[in-house]
Amino acid sequence: MSENKFDFGLVGLGVMGRNLLLNMADHGYSAIAFNRSEEKIAALKAAATEGTVVDGVTDLGEMIARLKRPRKIMLLVPAGAPVDEVIEKVLPHLESDDIIIDGGNSHYTDTLRRVKYVESKGFNFIGIGVSGGEQGARTGPSLMPGGSEKAYTSLKPILEAVAAKVNGEPCVDYLGKGGAGHYVKMVHNGIEYGIMQLISESYTLLKAVGLNNDDLHEVFKTWNDGDLHSFLIEISRDIFLQKDDKSDNRLLDVISDKAGSKGTGKWTSQEAMNLPVAIPTIDAAVAGRTISGYKEERVKAADIYPRDGFKLDLPREEAIQLIHDALYFGTIISYAQGLSMLYQASRELEMDIPLTRVVSVWRGGCIIRSSLLEVFTDAYNSSPDLPNILLSKQIAALVEKSIENTRKIVAKAIEAGIPVAAHTASIGYFDAYRTAYLPTNLIQAQRDYFGAHTYQRIDIPGTFHTEWNS
Repeated sequence: MSENKFDFGLVGLGVMGRNLLLNMADHGYSAIAFNRSEEKIAALKAAATEGTVVDGVTDLGEMIARLKRPRKIMLLVPAGAPVDEVIEKVLPHLESDDIIIDGGNSHYTDTLRRVKYVESKGFNFIGIGVSGGEQGARTGPSLMPGGSEKAYTSLKPILEAVAAKVNGEPCVDYLGKGGAGHYVKMVHNGIEYGIMQLISESYTLLKAVGLNNDDLHEVFKTWNDGDLHSFLIEISRDIFLQKDDKSDNRLLDVISDKAGSKGTGKWTSQEAMNLPVAIPTIDAAVAGRTISGYKEERVKAADIYPRDGFKLDLPREEAIQLIHDALYFGTIISYAQGLSMLYQASRELEMDIPLTRVVSVWRGGCIIRSSLLEVFTDAYNSSPDLPNILLSKQIAALVEKSIENTRKIVAKAIEAGIPVAAHTASIGYFDAYRTAYLPTNLIQAQRDYFGAHTYQRIDIPGTFHTEWNS
């Protein structure tokens, strides 16, 4: 095959990379990969749809030489030092206007650094958050690009072709300057943590009123057919029926309760504190995974503080409705916290992130896709500069319908000793956010008393300090 043949090049042939390349080929783009493994290259070619143009080589320079200009080279390698190492290997082969794309889960600060570094060499760098897992990569992911707008314009036809579609609209758009793409993906993952924790707490509450796995499947099926329609509810529905191939149990019942994480939820919490922006539902979800890892301690504590299991004294159908409404409310709050973080970061970090585009891109392909995102899209189209989605009257109507039942079920859960930290945090956030005057005036008085940190008054402008001991 002659040089300058291929539309797109990829470094890294893990499952995500291979599926994304095959997706491109299915949409009429010629694609080539570099990988040191002949076996992985053979697997790539074998998986390609008949009639598509897909190739692989074991020489990086050869792959780059066989790309059309401006060359488009995506890196799908582990985040951190491996990305920098590959960039250094790629740079000597590039020419003016060529584009390096980082499609991994990089921290946005690394992306900012790489944008400046690669552009100083005369080339383009763009970070793209990719969501949807291996299946999404193959059939249509949600793509969150940020960095060089010029580079995005060049990549746009390919990205729009491979992205998920909602009502014919591709789930990809330019989301801002610098590290915006990876920042949006980081917050996406934080929201994902929050919603997953809310779902797991709802699962516990449903079990506490006597539902078995078959019942849970039916409840989640009903919910997914209604206003809780989302990818995470859909897969939860299916999980309840999955049989274990090593025993007579359902698989869910033999999976350890020690949850793993890749760190992106933690990044979201850390960066929110740096801004600062309050995201307590997401923080509770991050903490929940950490506490789940204290397995040995939790087993000992269960003996020291015994209880008679988790039981909710509620009629079954009433409980299901209360739990549905609490999950709906908490999901709105989780989105609201993440979106408010993007609003603030866009300004503080000068990334110019358009929230209208963000929620539109999230409508399909990604892990947090849900019917609520259509509502959010409408809200932002009406008021693009909302600092918090809770200030939308359209969203307020949804919150008002669900908050009373949320309070009822959370109160019952607390009485029964059932841990519902994410639900509790969601209510606390909402109540604080809608309170015109908080009791933090006492905190300001305390700070001035012990540390002379000063305070402001509600009746006179300026900054004041009082000699409290006098």
